Amino acid sequence: MRAILTVGHNDLRLFLRNRASFVWLFVMPLAFVYFMGFANRGPGGPSSPRPTVWVDNADAGFLGRAFLEELGVQGLQVVGWTNGADARRGLRIPTNFTADVMEGRQGRVGYLSSRQSGEAAAVLVEIRVARAMLAINAHLLELAVGSGGKAPTAETLAALRAREDPVVLKATHAGRRPIPTGFNLSLPGVMVMYLMMNLLIFGGVTMAWERRSGVLRRIAVHPVTQSELLTGKLYGLMLLAGVQILFLLLCGRFLFGVNLGDSLGGILLALMVYSWVAASLGLLVGAVVKAEDQVVGICVLSTMVMAALGGCWWPLEIVPDTVKILAHAFPTGWAMDALHQLISFGAGLDSAKEEIGVLALYGLAANLAAIRWFRV
Repeated sequence: MRAILTVGHNDLRLFLRNRASFVWLFVMPLAFVYFMGFANRGPGGPSSPRPTVWVDNADAGFLGRAFLEELGVQGLQVVGWTNGADARRGLRIPTNFTADVMEGRQGRVGYLSSRQSGEAAAVLVEIRVARAMLAINAHLLELAVGSGGKAPTAETLAALRAREDPVVLKATHAGRRPIPTGFNLSLPGVMVMYLMMNLLIFGGVTMAWERRSGVLRRIAVHPVTQSELLTGKLYGLMLLAGVQILFLLLCGRFLFGVNLGDSLGGILLALMVYSWVAASLGLLVGAVVKAEDQVVGICVLSTMVMAALGGCWWPLEIVPDTVKILAHAFPTGWAMDALHQLISFGAGLDSAKEEIGVLALYGLAANLAAIRWFRV
């Protein structure tokens, strides 16, 4: 046991002495969490701006102003023509809008096309505009019924709109937490991708370099068995993974506001078992491939393939069924399934037992293969 601890602690010390290690352990994963979270932000989220609509309001009456306020309530950002370069849709409120409504005629609001308006974004804006129009009509109808036919005024309409709605519709995902977007989506994917990449590269390159430079042969003359040496190497990589996991979880929770769910112990267990898989594969690559530059190329390429197919870059729910099956040929797919259960859906450890068990089988197989092919 003493030999295992000595080898592991020494490897961790050497890893952390290299300044480039800090870039790949901390800086790069953190940057990827931010950029991928920003790219995958959901509409209306805290990191996503609201859809913009520019409005030409030629109406001086109170209904035009109330309609503009209701557009903001419905989640639209109202801007004028001078600030409407990025607007998804344009609206024109005619000069007689309030007068037409007050005299019982139909008030019409015209849509204007925008050069920045894609079809999907335009439909989203139009739906919210329709909801705002429906809300104004509902308020006017309520005023007409409650006031005995008296004409509405700016004051009575403002008072009615300020009242709390007696009926509220609350829509949520049945039995689950909402599917994550933004940082809630990018944090698990980046952790899975960079744990695999770092442990593959650090484990493989270290093994290849120590064999080429004769370090492994010098260690072999000491009273250290082959199993103890490999276990010590694995222990050092697991310590390295623990440092990265704790750093990214803390940054995700307190820097990016990620909801880590109710099973922190389950999350740590899933990540550590997955780290065992990645570290074992790194030792296997280092045992088979002799040149360090070849190790780096193989590890980076294989990590990119496993990350893309395993759901680290995009949810597996949006890919074809064939790709979903292929994703679970790699440990990244099982790791992402476990983290989505524990983080995204807020489920307990029982929901991820199957995924963690499969990852443990991957780790055991990689360990046995590394022992089989290990040479000093």
